[in-house]
Amino acid sequence: MRISSMFEEGRTVFSFEIFPPKRTASIETIYNTLDQLDGLHPDFISVTYGAGGNIDKHSTLEIATIIKNRYVIEPLMHLTCLNSSKADIDEIMVAAKSCGVENILALRGDKVPDVAPKDDFHYASDLAAYLYKQGDFDLSGACYPEGHMDSPDLGADIIHLRTKVEAGCSHLISQLFFDNEIFYSFLHRVRQAGIYVPIEAGIMPITNKKQIEKMVTLCGASLPIKFTKMMQRYEDHPEALMDAGIAYAIDQIVDLAAEGVDGIHLYTMNNPLVARRISDSVNSLLRVRKNIM
Repeated sequence: MRISSMFEEGRTVFSFEIFPPKRTASIETIYNTLDQLDGLHPDFISVTYGAGGNIDKHSTLEIATIIKNRYVIEPLMHLTCLNSSKADIDEIMVAAKSCGVENILALRGDKVPDVAPKDDFHYASDLAAYLYKQGDFDLSGACYPEGHMDSPDLGADIIHLRTKVEAGCSHLISQLFFDNEIFYSFLHRVRQAGIYVPIEAGIMPITNKKQIEKMVTLCGASLPIKFTKMMQRYEDHPEALMDAGIAYAIDQIVDLAAEGVDGIHLYTMNNPLVARRISDSVNSLLRVRKNIM
């Protein structure tokens, strides 16, 4: 099933993201995570292109195939251009088609230490355009409510986003954010720029101090006062911080759903307990059909 068609059902799409295990761990560890996520009924599960330096594209496809065939959930397979040549992409397209995987998230990707980047594709839009010509995949792209860290400003980033959509991306997933007003402002600017594809809001429940420090460094997400106070109050109390982080994410989702957001993409960080607590709290809200004006 093509993910773009899910947004035609008149409700808020709800999806998860997981990542393959690190190079030092067995791929079997991810199946324990999926076993525990089973029963939460996400509309789809995205699988990132490696983690912790793992750039084995086949592990991503293997996990995506298991999600589709064993768990009967639609997978969204990440592909990056920074670490892929045209030959690499051609190889994995053939493999994906043979496995029945038809949804791909086209990304630029991050540099991997001590690994020279490939130069066949410079931007995610280049990769999307190349994949789109094949005609067999439903393509998604990433967007950044506060602008990509490499863009000079948000306006320039939105221009690049339009190029990505014109290249063939029929659905967008946002980078994480902690202030819904930033997302709403971004959404307004994107629509004014003539970008009308569905956009899922990326939500990451922060459950420990190390996690937030890492995420802010990687993506530059700003922290509202309410969030900062929560972290300061509970940072030395792990159980309380987990509860507060989950509650904060649920509050974000409730507000987004009430505003009629196209979808919620939950960055699970491979933590089934957190995903379950959030899913149980918001599932009924996300199944309510949106008013069509």
